[in-house]
Amino acid sequence: MSLVFVAAEAQEYDGFLRHLAQVEKLSWPVRFARKAEMNGRPVVMLANGPGPVLAASAAREASGRLDKLDAFVSTGYCGALDGGLHLSSIVVASTVNGNIVQQPSTNDAFMAGPVLSRDAVICTVEEKSRLRKTGAIAVEMEAAGVETLARDLGVPFYCVRVVTDAASDALALDFNKVRRRDGGFSRGRIMAAACRNPLRIVPELLKFQRNCKSASIALGDFIANCRF
Repeated sequence: MSLVFVAAEAQEYDGFLRHLAQVEKLSWPVRFARKAEMNGRPVVMLANGPGPVLAASAAREASGRLDKLDAFVSTGYCGALDGGLHLSSIVVASTVNGNIVQQPSTNDAFMAGPVLSRDAVICTVEEKSRLRKTGAIAVEMEAAGVETLARDLGVPFYCVRVVTDAASDALALDFNKVRRRDGGFSRGRIMAAACRNPLRIVPELLKFQRNCKSASIALGDFIANCRF
């Protein structure tokens, strides 16, 4: 039985890959698809771009190709809504958009609580504050798409995330304005936006990229010590 991880971007697996054996590329119609072994257990890692539609498409591909699914795990980056979360804090969802989900066993530190899944990047402190009033501790973009499919299939579902921006952090670039029609981020549009306001956006993008690298390492270390 395979444990299937679904993220948005391949770099979200950078820390996790260090803990895996026998990593092989899969020729699936998914932007990033790998199979490997984690402590002798088969795992599949998929990344198909941001948002619920692309994530659900990747998860559906796995459900059609694998004989048995042990569980789906929505993973990757998230934005903090709770002020107690900081860069590289681990978030384990107790619910996703109000639906109860599974939680892994681990001795490592994390914060558990409700997670919101939205098909949009939450860029401002004001919007984060408004979403915090729902009781959610973090917000991300893909989990709802995978959770709905998992529920339909009767497959266990987990959501394990790592913080890349705190509740008090605003993003200099409105990433919602640089998405393509399919929901993915356009590198060309990001570059164009950076060129229009280089002194503000370029340093923030470089800082965010550094945050993502350290967050990926923390996420991979945490997942490697989890029992799903």
